[in-house]
Amino acid sequence: MIDVDELASPPESGAFETIRTWSPRHLVVAIGATVLIALAIGLPTDVIPNPVFGRPVPVTWWSYPTLIVTAALGGLLAATYVSDRAETPGSLDDMDAPTRRGGIAGLLSFFAVGCPVCNKLVIVALGTTGARQWFEPIQPALAVASIALLAWAVRARLRSATTCSI
Repeated sequence: MIDVDELASPPESGAFETIRTWSPRHLVVAIGATVLIALAIGLPTDVIPNPVFGRPVPVTWWSYPTLIVTAALGGLLAATYVSDRAETPGSLDDMDAPTRRGGIAGLLSFFAVGCPVCNKLVIVALGTTGARQWFEPIQPALAVASIALLAWAVRARLRSATTCSI
């Protein structure tokens, strides 16, 4: 006898099973996006040392793993949008919740690893003293929130990768 509930909802594949089925195109996008995200966050925040940007406050030890995990999850998230077949891209109005949360997570990561007194928005809102006393202590929480949001977005995209949208 056929169970109607089994027909109504397709079995969800696990995230790792989905990644194992990715084409070389997915992997290239994941690696490329990981590098681009690491550079986009790491260079202006001076977590990746460079001659263009500097910071008066030293980089914290947790900024490095935050940057690495954020870049890796962001690369995986970007690769979930790759299709092996030609499709017409959607509009910005078609962005799903994982896409929006992934973008928010990237912004949080930027604020988390950035110099607290180099951020103009923080300085305008809190002043230099407020940036060091109020914003700097919450940066680790921003890092955790960023990673949690990105992990949720990647998991949501990977779990729904094998389902057909109606």
